Amino acid sequence: MQQTKFNQNLEIMLEDILVPIAVFAMTFGIVFIIFTARNRERMAMIEKGVNPQDFMKKSKPSVYSLLKWALLLVGLGFGLFIGSLLETYTQLPEEQAYFAATLFFGGLGLLTAFMISKKATNKE
Repeated sequence: MQQTKFNQNLEIMLEDILVPIAVFAMTFGIVFIIFTARNRERMAMIEKGVNPQDFMKKSKPSVYSLLKWALLLVGLGFGLFIGSLLETYTQLPEEQAYFAATLFFGGLGLLTAFMISKKATNKE
């Protein structure tokens, strides 16, 4: 009995240690592959006589992108609040109330951001 309890404790300890190590290793591996692929691509461009800077995007943060993210997060927060109210004051199950309200108001925030940016680009 003691041996099996020891084995169970050892398995739990190994899971607690190995899972974070595996997540870190996978994250490191993905980042490493991305950077090495980008380096190989740039080296191939240099060998062909092409300047890699010509293909790099010079993007500046867009006001409309920030507006989109702001309204999405506001919508998600408002959706969580409404989901809490729905769960408290109606017969809806907790998961359905939160899920439906969060998606609805998050989508409403994105739609609002789209309408504002469309109106602003039409004025220009």
